[in-house]
Amino acid sequence: MVDKYSAEDMQNAGRLKQMRMVASMVNQGDKKALPITFGSGLGIIVVFTLAGIFTGTATFIIPLGVLLGLLAIMILFFRYSTAAQYRAIEGQPGAAAAILQQLRGNWTVTPAINGTRNLDVVHRAVGRPGVILVGEGDPKRVAPLITAERKKTARVAFDVPIFDFQVGSGEGQIPLRKLQNKVMRLPRNLKPAAISDLNNRLKALQPTIAMPKGPIPRNARQPKMPRPRTR
Repeated sequence: MVDKYSAEDMQNAGRLKQMRMVASMVNQGDKKALPITFGSGLGIIVVFTLAGIFTGTATFIIPLGVLLGLLAIMILFFRYSTAAQYRAIEGQPGAAAAILQQLRGNWTVTPAINGTRNLDVVHRAVGRPGVILVGEGDPKRVAPLITAERKKTARVAFDVPIFDFQVGSGEGQIPLRKLQNKVMRLPRNLKPAAISDLNNRLKALQPTIAMPKGPIPRNARQPKMPRPRTR
């Protein structure tokens, strides 16, 4: 299983252990990923080493080859690990909110502002583009939730652009792995002061999510992107 390690496991582990966990996730998702990653880096080092030996420039070429080989390993490992991390949370309730909370810049993310007892939910993000509503769950149930939130948001967000997306693999939906890029490419319509004022007005809106009866299922907790910490 790709989701062998939880977000808590990743956060509580040391840096080296985190790297091993991520490598394990990558290997579980794609058996060819690690061989390709390290094979590419080693291949670059070998090519530059041979070139340095045959051209008599080993002192300069070999260190350059080592640096480029290590850089290639880092880039490929990052790409494969990112894909593995998306697979680890894809399909879990709250996965879209976890992605929105990774947005870079001045964003205010409010998970589950509307939803159903079947864990179809709408999340809200406020930033330079305006208000972004993101729904996840059954498309037929999510669509009216988004429509209701657009109307409710428009009553307080005067003349503010409102964007809405559905996360999923169906027609007209956005794959989870593309959500962050989609949002970050939206036009910058608001200034910081306008964002602050908008957030204050949106605080007056009460969430309308219908929680399921009985205890909340354990897998209904909002997942987090299981990425290593940086120092």
